[in-house]
Amino acid sequence: MPRFSFDLREGAKFTPDDAGIELNSLEFAQRVATEAAAGIGRDLLLQDHAQDVRVEVRNEHHRRVLTVTVSMEIHRINLEPLPHA
Repeated sequence: MPRFSFDLREGAKFTPDDAGIELNSLEFAQRVATEAAAGIGRDLLLQDHAQDVRVEVRNEHHRRVLTVTVSMEIHRINLEPLPHA
């Protein structure tokens, strides 16, 4: 069974996964990475700790095989008061 590692990037912070886990397929690894990125992103992005969260998945040969990115952008529009007619 293939082993996949899930490295985490939160803005400039990088946390490598040195252990990894065995999963049936790359498709299942993608699902695990997507769920992890969504959960971590929800917690961190709502607290303004990072603007994006990435889970980078490596295979048993330590090669990156996919990246899942969750990001949030907020654009405020400052409205000028309307002139009184």
